[in-house]
Amino acid sequence: MPAKSKAQQKAAGAALSAKRGETAKKDLRGASKQMARSMTEKELEELASTPRKGLPEKVDKDGEGGAR
Repeated sequence: MPAKSKAQQKAAGAALSAKRGETAKKDLRGASKQMARSMTEKELEELASTPRKGLPEKVDKDGEGGAR
């Protein structure tokens, strides 16, 4: 499952780093903290490895990307 935004991709990368023990889990906040708890390492790898080119910075709650 590819990331839908750059923010989601970055949060997955932070969560993956914590899950692997490369960074402290106590340093996670927000979405990355939730992702680390609820997703497997494989799922996080898939999100974090999404190419960032062409992704919006954020996605609105209705799923539409766009500049803010």
